Amino acid sequence: MPAPSVGRQRLWRNLGLTCITALLVGGLSGTSDPLQAAGSDASAVGEAVSPSTPEQMALVEHLRRQGAVVYGAWWCPHCFSQKNLFGTEAGRRLPYIECDKDDNGRQRCQAAKIRSFPTWDLNGERREGVLSLEELRVWSGFSSNSATVSPALK
Repeated sequence: MPAPSVGRQRLWRNLGLTCITALLVGGLSGTSDPLQAAGSDASAVGEAVSPSTPEQMALVEHLRRQGAVVYGAWWCPHCFSQKNLFGTEAGRRLPYIECDKDDNGRQRCQAAKIRSFPTWDLNGERREGVLSLEELRVWSGFSSNSATVSPALK
Protein backbone atom coordinates (compact mmCIF):
# COMPACT_ATOMS: atom_id res chain seq x y z
CA MET A 1 0.00 0.00 0.00
CA PRO A 2 1.53 3.38 -0.96
CA ALA A 3 2.28 5.96 1.72
CA PRO A 4 -0.43 8.61 2.18
CA SER A 5 0.23 11.94 0.51
CA VAL A 6 1.18 14.96 2.61
CA GLY A 7 -2.17 16.56 1.73
CA ARG A 8 -4.09 13.51 2.88
CA GLN A 9 -2.07 13.35 6.12
CA ARG A 10 -2.82 17.05 6.75
CA LEU A 11 -6.53 16.47 6.08
CA TRP A 12 -6.72 13.60 8.59
CA ARG A 13 -4.73 15.57 11.17
CA ASN A 14 -7.08 18.57 10.76
CA LEU A 15 -10.16 16.35 11.01
CA GLY A 16 -8.74 14.76 14.15
CA LEU A 17 -8.00 18.16 15.68
CA THR A 18 -11.48 19.34 14.78
CA CYS A 19 -13.06 16.35 16.54
CA ILE A 20 -10.84 16.77 19.59
CA THR A 21 -11.60 20.49 19.70
CA ALA A 22 -15.33 19.80 19.44
CA LEU A 23 -15.11 17.41 22.38
CA LEU A 24 -12.81 19.49 24.59
CA VAL A 25 -14.04 23.02 23.94
CA GLY A 26 -17.77 22.36 23.91
CA GLY A 27 -19.62 23.88 26.83
CA LEU A 28 -16.66 25.66 28.48
CA SER A 29 -17.75 29.29 28.06
CA GLY A 30 -20.36 31.21 30.02
CA THR A 31 -22.30 34.36 29.16
CA SER A 32 -25.14 36.60 30.24
CA ASP A 33 -26.72 36.40 26.78
CA PRO A 34 -30.50 35.84 27.07
CA LEU A 35 -30.45 32.97 24.57
CA GLN A 36 -27.85 31.18 26.63
CA ALA A 37 -29.76 31.87 29.83
CA ALA A 38 -32.70 30.15 28.13
CA GLY A 39 -30.68 27.02 27.37
CA SER A 40 -28.69 28.19 24.36
CA ASP A 41 -25.01 27.31 24.24
CA ALA A 42 -23.37 27.72 20.85
CA SER A 43 -20.07 26.58 22.36
CA ALA A 44 -21.61 23.18 23.09
CA VAL A 45 -20.80 21.91 19.61
CA GLY A 46 -17.21 23.18 19.72
CA GLU A 47 -15.48 26.13 18.16
CA ALA A 48 -15.46 26.82 14.44
CA VAL A 49 -11.98 26.45 12.97
CA SER A 50 -11.58 29.71 11.01
CA PRO A 51 -12.22 33.40 11.75
CA SER A 52 -15.56 34.93 10.79
CA THR A 53 -15.89 37.43 7.97
CA PRO A 54 -17.88 40.65 8.37
CA GLU A 55 -20.57 39.08 6.14
CA GLN A 56 -20.84 36.04 8.45
CA MET A 57 -21.08 38.33 11.49
CA ALA A 58 -23.77 40.44 9.82
CA LEU A 59 -25.77 37.33 8.88
CA VAL A 60 -25.71 35.87 12.39
CA GLU A 61 -26.80 39.19 13.91
CA HIS A 62 -29.60 39.41 11.34
CA LEU A 63 -30.73 35.87 12.21
CA ARG A 64 -30.78 36.79 15.90
CA ARG A 65 -32.82 39.95 15.21
CA GLN A 66 -35.29 37.93 13.12
CA GLY A 67 -35.79 35.44 15.97
CA ALA A 68 -34.16 32.46 14.27
CA VAL A 69 -33.10 29.55 16.46
CA VAL A 70 -31.04 26.49 15.58
CA TYR A 71 -31.52 23.33 17.64
CA GLY A 72 -28.67 20.85 17.86
CA ALA A 73 -26.73 18.38 19.96
CA TRP A 74 -23.16 18.55 21.23
CA TRP A 75 -22.32 15.17 19.64
CA CYS A 76 -23.83 15.99 16.22
CA PRO A 77 -21.23 16.35 13.42
CA HIS A 78 -23.79 18.13 11.22
CA CYS A 79 -24.35 20.72 13.97
CA PHE A 80 -20.60 21.33 14.08
CA SER A 81 -20.56 21.67 10.29
CA GLN A 82 -23.41 24.19 10.47
CA LYS A 83 -21.61 26.25 13.09
CA ASN A 84 -18.33 26.02 11.18
CA LEU A 85 -19.96 27.73 8.17
CA PHE A 86 -20.15 30.89 10.31
CA GLY A 87 -16.53 30.96 11.49
CA THR A 88 -15.36 31.33 15.07
CA GLU A 89 -16.79 34.67 16.20
CA ALA A 90 -20.16 34.42 14.43
CA GLY A 91 -20.41 30.76 15.46
CA ARG A 92 -20.27 31.87 19.10
CA ARG A 93 -23.21 34.21 18.42
CA LEU A 94 -25.48 31.64 16.79
CA PRO A 95 -28.92 31.49 18.42
CA TYR A 96 -28.25 27.85 19.37
CA ILE A 97 -30.32 25.61 21.63
CA GLU A 98 -28.51 22.54 22.96
CA CYS A 99 -30.87 19.55 22.96
CA ASP A 100 -28.83 16.82 24.63
CA LYS A 101 -26.53 18.19 27.30
CA ASP A 102 -28.97 18.15 30.20
CA ASP A 103 -32.59 17.32 31.07
CA ASN A 104 -33.72 20.94 30.62
CA GLY A 105 -32.42 20.99 27.03
CA ARG A 106 -33.89 17.58 26.24
CA GLN A 107 -37.29 18.62 27.59
CA ARG A 108 -37.19 21.91 25.70
CA CYS A 109 -36.41 20.17 22.41
CA GLN A 110 -39.02 17.47 23.00
CA ALA A 111 -41.61 20.17 23.66
CA ALA A 112 -40.53 21.88 20.41
CA LYS A 113 -40.89 18.48 18.63
CA ILE A 114 -37.36 18.53 17.24
CA ARG A 115 -36.87 15.41 15.10
CA SER A 116 -33.38 15.89 13.68
CA PHE A 117 -30.24 17.96 14.08
CA PRO A 118 -29.65 20.65 13.20
CA THR A 119 -33.15 22.10 12.96
CA TRP A 120 -33.63 25.79 12.19
CA ASP A 121 -36.77 27.62 13.29
CA LEU A 122 -37.63 31.07 11.95
CA ASN A 123 -40.96 32.42 13.19
CA GLY A 124 -42.52 28.96 13.31
CA GLU A 125 -41.19 27.79 9.94
CA ARG A 126 -38.73 24.89 10.19
CA ARG A 127 -35.83 23.69 8.08
CA GLU A 128 -33.97 20.49 8.95
CA GLY A 129 -30.35 19.70 8.16
CA VAL A 130 -27.31 21.85 7.43
CA LEU A 131 -28.30 25.02 5.57
CA SER A 132 -25.80 26.91 3.46
CA LEU A 133 -25.21 30.56 4.27
CA GLU A 134 -26.94 31.43 1.01
CA GLU A 135 -30.00 29.37 1.97
CA LEU A 136 -30.10 31.18 5.33
CA ARG A 137 -29.72 34.58 3.63
CA VAL A 138 -32.63 33.93 1.25
CA TRP A 139 -34.87 32.27 3.86
CA SER A 140 -34.39 35.05 6.42
CA GLY A 141 -34.54 37.96 3.95
CA PHE A 142 -30.97 39.07 4.63
CA SER A 143 -29.57 41.87 2.49
CA SER A 144 -25.85 42.48 2.74
CA ASN A 145 -26.40 46.05 1.48
CA SER A 146 -28.28 46.99 4.63
CA ALA A 147 -26.24 44.81 7.00
CA THR A 148 -24.23 46.46 9.72
CA VAL A 149 -22.28 44.86 12.51
CA SER A 150 -21.72 46.64 15.77
CA PRO A 151 -18.02 47.48 16.23
CA ALA A 152 -18.19 45.73 19.63
CA LEU A 153 -19.02 42.45 17.84
CA LYS A 154 -16.20 42.58 15.28
